Amino acid sequence: MNNKFLNPVNTQTWANGRHEVQCVRVIDETLDVRTFCFTSTQPVMHFFKPGQFVTFEIEINDQQVLRSYTISSSPSVPYSFSVTIKRVPGGQVSNWLHDNMKQGGFLAVHGPTGIFNCIDITGDKVLMLSGGVGITPVMSMARWWFDTNTDVDIVFVHSARTPRDIIYRRELEYMDARIDNFNLNLICEHYGNGESWSGYSGFLDQLKLNIIAPDFMDRIVYCCGPTPYMTAVKRILTDAGFNMANYYEESFGAPPEEDRIDAEQQASDTANLEVNSDDLLQVEFCKTGKSVKVKPGLTVHAAAAQLGLHIPKACGMGICGTCKVKKISGDVKMSHNGGITDDDVDAGYILSCCSIPQGDVSVEF
Repeated sequence: MNNKFLNPVNTQTWANGRHEVQCVRVIDETLDVRTFCFTSTQPVMHFFKPGQFVTFEIEINDQQVLRSYTISSSPSVPYSFSVTIKRVPGGQVSNWLHDNMKQGGFLAVHGPTGIFNCIDITGDKVLMLSGGVGITPVMSMARWWFDTNTDVDIVFVHSARTPRDIIYRRELEYMDARIDNFNLNLICEHYGNGESWSGYSGFLDQLKLNIIAPDFMDRIVYCCGPTPYMTAVKRILTDAGFNMANYYEESFGAPPEEDRIDAEQQASDTANLEVNSDDLLQVEFCKTGKSVKVKPGLTVHAAAAQLGLHIPKACGMGICGTCKVKKISGDVKMSHNGGITDDDVDAGYILSCCSIPQGDVSVEF
């Protein structure tokens, strides 16, 4: 590693924003899961809250595509960060990364951000439930607690299709053997002929949960996995009378199709309203020197789109933070879901996808 990365005078701290990064290693975790390790092109200490995610900005077939992925590494190893990605049928970005991202490759990344993390959500006793590649955020948390010798009572439960599909299996077993406050439990849906397996079989259910964590009612639950998995977990906990105020799950990405259609319909309905010209609001984009008069109720992002301006956006729900812009003047009503920090808000930044002008507004874009 170049000595410039070890110079504390030149090394900056990672902050939410757009960064250019370089792939420095690709690791095969399973037959269809790879870990991609990145460093910034400028010396940066990659500090973040374990469980947070980044949004990749990739050009595929001359189209800009943005997709969010959880950071799987720990900020206790700050000179690089990693994401672990599964190849999936029809997965535009995940498959592109598997096929094209090699050591030495470059791309742009936005972040880090996310409210699902073990810094803002804390507990002395935790139950970590994951399915498939949903293991990545809880693995980042577990690595952080392990590396920092944190005194957290951890019950770690991971579900996979087969023993061959268990991501990070050797590292998890090492952690389980190394410290007495880490209790590893692996569940495989099935295993093939000739495969050796002594763990739990089938799916996570109430009986298995009672055996694995008899005191689960007293624990903070972190959950991540495919939607059916998280739905099943919530049903198990709810039926058991668990206090769901102590249940947290990762949720980010593109809005469901029906939500997208509803949003488009609402924008169309708003545009078709009869509005007095005196009620129109001006949204100005300073860097491009463009401005537009819009009817009340439209977002800053929608105003930009009317001018043909493309503010990067990944989720459309105020989660990923990709569409952050700086507000120069005016007031907006911002209804976000954790994609922006209080410090950014204090500095004048807004998320354009969920910020509705309350009068004339000027932004730096």
